[in-house]
Amino acid sequence: MADRLRVGLVFGGRSGEHEVSVVSARSVAGALDAARFEIVPMAIDRAGRWADAALAASVLSSSGDRPDRVMRFEGSLGLDSRLVERSVDVVVPILHGPFGEDGTVQGLCEMLDLPYTGCGVEASAVTMDKVLSKRIFLQAGLPTPRFEVLTAAQWEAERIRCEARCLALRLPVFVKPSRLGSSVGISKVKDVATLAAAIELALGYDDVAIVEEGIPAREIEVAVLGGDPPVASVPGEVVPGHEFYDYADKYLDDACRLLAPAPLEPAQVVEVQRLALAGFAALGCEGMARADFLLDTRDGRFLLNELNSIPGFTSISMYPRLLGLSGVSYPELLDRLIALALARHVRRRRFAEAALKPLFERAR
Repeated sequence: MADRLRVGLVFGGRSGEHEVSVVSARSVAGALDAARFEIVPMAIDRAGRWADAALAASVLSSSGDRPDRVMRFEGSLGLDSRLVERSVDVVVPILHGPFGEDGTVQGLCEMLDLPYTGCGVEASAVTMDKVLSKRIFLQAGLPTPRFEVLTAAQWEAERIRCEARCLALRLPVFVKPSRLGSSVGISKVKDVATLAAAIELALGYDDVAIVEEGIPAREIEVAVLGGDPPVASVPGEVVPGHEFYDYADKYLDDACRLLAPAPLEPAQVVEVQRLALAGFAALGCEGMARADFLLDTRDGRFLLNELNSIPGFTSISMYPRLLGLSGVSYPELLDRLIALALARHVRRRRFAEAALKPLFERAR
């Protein structure tokens, strides 16, 4: 077993999605082929401290299958020394939200010259930011819901004007932190009286909030797996059990229904897959992403809402489920993500050496 690839599985983190990350990591650990991969658990607590090896292994093995049952822990390390010493062959970041999905851990891996799965630094940062993503969608000619952007400074200085801008979208609207996921901090606003509280909630998680028009729509998701070329899965549909597809609906109860594949016409499937691949390319994604759409029930148009660069990997998550229906099993999916990470690392190292070669030649 000595020739197994050492996989640094990084999970937990400082974001509001800490518990979801732990559950996702446990699913990944269970799906990796033990004959080919040696799992090296690397846990980060809610304060950003890294756990030692024994504690990380304990958290991974004892976490439940739901976020509300995850073991609480406190780390004691500034950084896991196994990363600095490069005692892993590839890093698999299963970190949802800020301080992990947003390019920070990806940048750390780049600095340490370690291969890692998923999107690179730039695409990770952009997909995490709903405002930047939507601006790029518009520039690329991709349809997306109308929106307004509010900063904390604007809200503090001119609340009446901010509210007027939001109400111009017409109620209902969705108010969200710009850089968070798993529906944390999101509100559906159906009347003027609750708008201010929703904005306050979103700005409690981020200093930028995005307010999106609420349209009558079906929620459609497509999994994209990188490669040459990338492939789009069959679409799935989320039928929320609550007012909208919120945190509890996603992870804590069984109220929502996940229809996989989604009941769509063949032409609709082709169109939403095309848009998913176009969004993946527009944001510069690599490895993986889940594209989330709204299918407007008034005119049948697909609106690209966002891409998630590290989608949920829990046992009920749509990303692995859709790829499974498209012929890529969970273990094969992880194999391919790791293979893509290793290939990118070799490619980028070659580019870096080519860029440095003239400097070395001049120094001779």
